[in-house]
Amino acid sequence: MSELSAMKIAEARDALAKGEVTSVELTEACLAEIEGADALGAFAHKTPDKALEMARAADARIKAGDATAMTGIPLGIKDLFCTQGVDSQAASRILEGFRPEYESTVTRQLFEAGAVMLGKLNMDEFAMGSSNETSVYGNAVNPWKVDDRALTPGGSSGGSAAAVSADLCLAATGTDTGGSIRQPAAFTGITGLKPTYGRVSRWGIIAFASSLDQAGPMTKDVRDAAIMLQAMAGHDPMDSTSADLAVPDFEAMLTGDIKGKTIGIPREYRMEGMPQEIEDLWAEGRKMLEDAGAKIVDISLPHTKYALPTYYVIAPAEASSNLARYDGVRYGRRAELGQGDGIVDMYEKTRAEGFGPEVQRRVMVGTYVLSAGFYDAYYNRARKVRTLIKRDFEEAFAQGVDAILTPATPSAAFGLGEMQNADPVQMYLNDVFTVTVNLAGLPGISVPTGLDKSGLPLGLQLIGRPWEEGDLLNTAYALEQAAGYVAKPERWW
Repeated sequence: MSELSAMKIAEARDALAKGEVTSVELTEACLAEIEGADALGAFAHKTPDKALEMARAADARIKAGDATAMTGIPLGIKDLFCTQGVDSQAASRILEGFRPEYESTVTRQLFEAGAVMLGKLNMDEFAMGSSNETSVYGNAVNPWKVDDRALTPGGSSGGSAAAVSADLCLAATGTDTGGSIRQPAAFTGITGLKPTYGRVSRWGIIAFASSLDQAGPMTKDVRDAAIMLQAMAGHDPMDSTSADLAVPDFEAMLTGDIKGKTIGIPREYRMEGMPQEIEDLWAEGRKMLEDAGAKIVDISLPHTKYALPTYYVIAPAEASSNLARYDGVRYGRRAELGQGDGIVDMYEKTRAEGFGPEVQRRVMVGTYVLSAGFYDAYYNRARKVRTLIKRDFEEAFAQGVDAILTPATPSAAFGLGEMQNADPVQMYLNDVFTVTVNLAGLPGISVPTGLDKSGLPLGLQLIGRPWEEGDLLNTAYALEQAAGYVAKPERWW
């Protein structure tokens, strides 16, 4: 494994500034790692020529003294982000051959900061999934292995998680609609941050559920998440939900001092049948924060039990609306039509061929809950419950709670294919600890804090107050320091 590709953003930034390494050398090291890692299925579209061109430009910029913290840093970009002139197909057959003429706001900001794109990363189709098994490119595979099974890296940002964990890139972009940054981060032993809804622009990110989607960084540690978030965040007039707020220096806020902070432990997150290892890790995390000087209090978030059903009404409803644009007329795939086929046949055939089974399932559920007879019974009721879930958090924060500590996932990574024939609800339960954060629009971070008895990574989640990512990152930094997690997967690919 290349020592260069194993670097963190902060280390690479400092080495680049001192002239100890060049961006071209870093990029070449990552490209060599990517070439030897096809077994992980992390990269869906490789862009080596573009990467080296961007690295040369970054080196010139560093030499000229015009560098930012992200200048020259090689990144992987989730396939949900539109990248100009590079395939952007959300891991779906229906967007085959789609090469946007524009750059998403997040990637534009990263590239303007001097970051280097190594390629596009695998994901669940249209970000719908928790195991990266719904992709048209095939499965992404977790670099962690403890027996002869191939394990899931989580989803939907599974390619991003696998690539960062296996040191194929220094960091990656992810998106989180119900846990799609935090759950894969926990499964692969990396850090994943979902910012407050509106902190990062959604413009140019292929939409799944517009009131829940939020982009964020997937990195090797908390400091890197702070550095990368700063480059990704900011107001964007092209996204009407983007907040017009100043972006603080998140890295400067990492003191590790959390004395006097109040951390809430929600009693409703003690789920029936939760593995003892997750319980123990949670108790350990609580003790670590207490030892660091925080005050631990039990809190109640009474509407938690309604979060999953609420999410699985709202998200499919918005998905069915967002995915209506894929009709075979304007861009992407169009089905072969027979003699006498009309426009309705074209829609039906194109969508039947273009969308995978999980996307079809969610579109049908979403269309059903939005239909005339059921709109009030399902969609409107779900929106009301969402307000109650949000209010639970607001009340906890009003009582002086600074952050909330919960498990990130109900288990360690499971084997690919193990949930394929199970009830889809079993798969949806993977998001049980994460969806509340999206429904309430709050920032959340998954920090790797230990290994289970078989040696697989486990993460804890911290949930913060809205717009206070700096404070949340600092609490996560204190947890990271206390946990001292340094485990890496052994190379088998």
